[in-house]
This record gives sequence, C-alpha cells and structure tokens, in this order.
Amino acid sequence: MKHYKKLIPLAALLACNVALANWQVPSDVEQLVVVTTKDWQAIQGQMQVYERQDGQWQAADIKTPVTIGRTGMAWGIGLHPQQPGQQKQEGDGKAPAGVFRLTTAFGYQALNNLHLPYEQMQSSHYCMDVNGSPYYNQIVDSQKVGEKAVEGSTEGMRRDLHNGDDLYKKGIVVEHNGGNISGAGSCIFMHLWRAKDKPTAGCTAMPEGAMDKLLGWLEAEKHPALLLLPEDEYQKLRSEWALP
Repeated sequence: MKHYKKLIPLAALLACNVALANWQVPSDVEQLVVVTTKDWQAIQGQMQVYERQDGQWQAADIKTPVTIGRTGMAWGIGLHPQQPGQQKQEGDGKAPAGVFRLTTAFGYQALNNLHLPYEQMQSSHYCMDVNGSPYYNQIVDSQKVGEKAVEGSTEGMRRDLHNGDDLYKKGIVVEHNGGNISGAGSCIFMHLWRAKDKPTAGCTAMPEGAMDKLLGWLEAEKHPALLLLPEDEYQKLRSEWALP
C-alpha cells in the first residue's frame, strides 16, 4: 500500500509531462500573429502574420517592427501550458510571452467593415489594473459600474482625453490572464506606438498603418491568436508547438 501511494504522484507527474510535450496551437486558430524579439530583455521585435491553409501556415503580407514591454517579456497566462521561468506580474513592465487569443478591437472612433467585434471607447471606459479589484483585467464603463469602482485605475481607455496621446486610438485586446487572477498582469493590448524606440508597459505596439492592415485582416471566425516569444525560444518550440 505504501508503494501504491508513492506511485500516484509519479504517474500524475508523467501524465503532466506528456500533456506538455503534446501541446500544439489549437486547430481552430487559423490566423496567427507572430512577434519575436532578440531575447527576453529586448524592447523591440518583428511581427509577421500567418494563416493556416490546408493544415499549413502560410505567411500573409503584413510585417512590421514593433515595440513591447519596457523590461522585455516574461511568461504569461494564455492558451499554452504553464512554462518554467519568470512569470508576468502586475506592474513589472513586461509583455506576456506565449500564445493568446485576440478577442476584440477597440478605438476612439467608430470603425466599420471589421471582422472582429469592435467597441468604441468613451471617456468613462477604464481597464482595471488595480490588484484586488472585482473588475481586475476587465474593461468597464464607470457610468455602469460607478466611479468608485474605477478608482486607482491608470488605464483610461480614451488616452487622448486622459493622457493626451493616441496610443489607444486603435487597438486589439490580447486575452492574457483570462481568469482575471489578481496580480498576474492586466490590460494587455496591441496598440499604436509612440516611436520605434519607445517601449510599452507590457503591450505590443506598432505604426498606425500596420495596425490598419492588421485590423482589416483579422477575422473572428478564424479564432486569431498572438504568439510572442524571444527568437531562441520560438525556434526551440517551433516543431513541438506546430508554429509557422
């Protein structure tokens, strides 16, 4: 009986390792936005998009330099299995590494002819980055949840009104930390950049022309996702995760 008790955790561990080894980008993901950087500390990278056709990834004509978190990246919570190494935390200035669904688009003005759900932001919209908030990692409207509920948020979604810039003029929600675990990182987007040498607080940023192409290309029915990795890590996982 003692031997049996010792074998249970070993069997569970082996099963876990098999699951990790067998993971691949889900088959319903037919559009993949790939961002790679020089290393874990880099603040600049390259974006290339791919579409799955007949089971094979084909590059599409959207490629651009991007900037990411001011301190590089760390593993985030997404579609991929949990990985060993540094994990994304609130306020660390790191972009989340891994594979994440791209769920909705947002911006300052009404946009038409998109194939993603789109929400026009108002001055009352905030993304909650306050640890312990019941709305953590969610975009809320203070006119609906109340002014007290958004106290302390540094993420007013109309940055033109709150911060005097156009970074969120057009953007896409990255589904990092979909369980909204407090402290694990919040409000991760793809949005417009300040400049090619200016990093973000943890998002992926690009020129407006590239964002326009990306927004026009993404289709909700193709379940698009973002993959963000340092180049060496990408090459190491390329075959295992069935990456482009």
